[in-house]
Amino acid sequence: MELLTIDLFKAMLRQALEEIKKREDEFSRLDAVIGDGDHGTAIVTALSAAVKAAEKQTEFKALLNDMGFGVMLETSGSTSTLLGAFFLGMSDSASGIALDAAGVKAMFAGGLANVAKQTQARIGDKTMMDALIPAVEAMQASASADVRELFEAAATAAMQGAAQTINMKANYGRARNYGERSIGYADSGASSWCCMINAFAECIIN
Repeated sequence: MELLTIDLFKAMLRQALEEIKKREDEFSRLDAVIGDGDHGTAIVTALSAAVKAAEKQTEFKALLNDMGFGVMLETSGSTSTLLGAFFLGMSDSASGIALDAAGVKAMFAGGLANVAKQTQARIGDKTMMDALIPAVEAMQASASADVRELFEAAATAAMQGAAQTINMKANYGRARNYGERSIGYADSGASSWCCMINAFAECIIN
């Protein structure tokens, strides 16, 4: 597949929301171990706002811009801040009604760059960045012109990154107060972002 169209991207977003809804309780249980226990609800609410905002537009830049502001205006908290920043960063790096492999890479790189401005967390800190950074890096490293293969690579990297958070000690947010006790559980944010990226890949492959 050479192009990612607006309609396909909207379908990917809807599938991501469906998959995250299925695992809402799981994400909240993970968050309850070392956090407030509300991440499942927060990510469902934030992504629901994004999907709703995406319905109105037919061009990538405007669509992603509406999604980013929709998340931030309708919800609050760190989950909405980071997800909103991701979509706004993507908007800064995307345009048109369809994206080739280079365009998809640029869009996701822009999303990650904007998230990185909102948090100092990086790989190894037991946060959603443990899934997002490897996913985007895997996309950038792929030489394929097939956008499906880009998402496959991203999903594989995100799953590996999320799994690795089980053995990590949390370094950010409320979770850092748990020190060594945070080891042994996957990070809720890494798990939910991995779920979203994996749903993107499953939708575009199928």
